[in-house]
Amino acid sequence: MRAGFSRAVRLSRLGLVTIEEIRRPAKGATHGSDFSRLSRRISRAGLLDRRPGYYVLRFGVVGTLFAAGWAAFVTIGDSWLQLLVAGFLAIMFGQVALLSHDLAHRQVFRTRRPTEMAGLIVGNLGIGMSYGWWMDKHTRHHANPNHEELDPDVVPDILVWSQKQARASSGVPRFIGRRQAFLFFPLLTLEGLNLHLSGFRALFAPKLKRRGLEATLLTAHVIGYLAAVLLVLPPAKALVFIAVHQGLWGVYMGSIFAPNHKGMPMFSGAERPDFLRRQVLTSRNVRGGRFVDVALGGLNYQIEHHLFPSMPSPNLRRAQPIVRDYCAEIGVPYHETGLLASYAEALRHLHRTGAPIRQGS
Repeated sequence: MRAGFSRAVRLSRLGLVTIEEIRRPAKGATHGSDFSRLSRRISRAGLLDRRPGYYVLRFGVVGTLFAAGWAAFVTIGDSWLQLLVAGFLAIMFGQVALLSHDLAHRQVFRTRRPTEMAGLIVGNLGIGMSYGWWMDKHTRHHANPNHEELDPDVVPDILVWSQKQARASSGVPRFIGRRQAFLFFPLLTLEGLNLHLSGFRALFAPKLKRRGLEATLLTAHVIGYLAAVLLVLPPAKALVFIAVHQGLWGVYMGSIFAPNHKGMPMFSGAERPDFLRRQVLTSRNVRGGRFVDVALGGLNYQIEHHLFPSMPSPNLRRAQPIVRDYCAEIGVPYHETGLLASYAEALRHLHRTGAPIRQGS
C-alpha cells in the first residue's frame, strides 16, 4: 500500500494522474459510514479507554527529570558544562510540551477543569508556552489539516507550503522561499522564541479564555527562568546558555511535528473530503520502535492520532494495525515511512514549493 501511494504521488507530479484520483475512495465505498465502522472496531478493542496509570508514571518521570535538570544547573554553577545541561533541558521542555499536547486533547482527564488547570501549569508556567493559544491553534489544525485557507499550520507567514502560496508570496516568505528547504532546520532554532512570543501575543486576542491567569503564569515563567540563569551564570555564559537551550528546544519541537504532515497532499478552497479521508490522506506515520515513540511522544502514529485525537498516546501503537488494515480494506492510501525518510520527504516538498520563486513566477 505504501509503495502504491508513493508511486501515485510521483505520477501526479508528472501529470499522469490527478491528485483527486489518488484521493478518490474505492468503488462502492460509503463515506458516511467509513469512520463509524472503524470507530466501532477501535472502541471494541478498548483503545479509547483512559490510561491513568500510564500518565501518572509519565508525568512522574518527566517531572522528575525536568526538576533534576534544573537541580544540575544550580549544582554545576559557573561552568561551560552548562551547555550540556542546556541540551538536556531542551529535550525536557519538548517532553513537557508533549504532555501539554496530550492534556489539550483530553487524553489524561475526562473533564475540562482539571485538564485546563494542568495544561496551564505544565504549558504556561513550566515551559512558557500558552496553553490557550496552543489549544485554539491545534484544534483548528485538526479540523482541517493541510488546508491552505483553514489550517493555521500552513499559513505562509515565513515559509510557503504550496506553489500557489509561493506565486502569491512577497516579503519574507518570498525571500526565504527560494532556499527554504536548506533553511528549514536552521530556522527551527527560532521556534522556541516564537512559541514564547506567540503566547504573549495571544493575550491580546479577544477569544482567549482565562487571560489573567495565562498572563500571570507566562510572566512568572519568564521572570523565574531569567532570574535562575542570571543568578547562576555571568551575563556572557547566560546568553550562550539561553541561546543553546531555546535553539535546541525549537529544533526538537520542529523535529517532532515536521514529519506529521509536511509533504503530504494539501487541500484548498472547497476541497474537503469526508473526515476519515481528510485525516488519513494528509498525515504520515513514522516507523522506528520504542525510541521513536518516546522521542515523538506517540505522534509518530499521526494517522491514528488525527482519527482519534482523545485516544491515550500509548494506545496509538495498538490502534495502528487496525487502522492500516481498515484503510487497505476500503481503498484509502495509508502512508508510513522511517524517521529520516520523513524529513527527506518534507524537505523535498519544501524545495518543490519554492520552485516558482526561484523561477521568478
